Amino acid sequence: MFRGSFEHAIDDKGRLSIPARYREILKRRRERELILVDPLFDACIVAYPIKTWQQIEQNLLNNGNSDKRFREYARLISAHAVESMIDSQGRILIPPQLRGKADLRRDVMIVGVLDKIEIWNRERWVSFCAQERDPEEYAGKLAELGIRV
Repeated sequence: MFRGSFEHAIDDKGRLSIPARYREILKRRRERELILVDPLFDACIVAYPIKTWQQIEQNLLNNGNSDKRFREYARLISAHAVESMIDSQGRILIPPQLRGKADLRRDVMIVGVLDKIEIWNRERWVSFCAQERDPEEYAGKLAELGIRV
């Protein structure tokens, strides 16, 4: 599982170094490829390990053909999915179209979110974290999932 957040920088060629902690997780899982997608709902890019992405694709194949919204989601997310190999220096290449979509410039935040990695424009991440939230609403949703805080 991916946890924590890290400040990093994208170089002029669009390369981003994956935090060492995450590289170790991927190495243990024998995964050297990430699938980068625009999640459509959030202002970031999501990087899925290839095996996790393949499970998502299989779920979409198994469950999405009869529902118009599922088909649309599958179409949109697949159309913008990009394979990115982790190079020998632990970097991935983020294509210009995805960098533009998430407004990724030099300074980014890399955030571990359980089974995936999110890549945020640093200013957007700070703004997201600063938003007012209703703790009771969150506590209720977490309780529905059996999580007690």
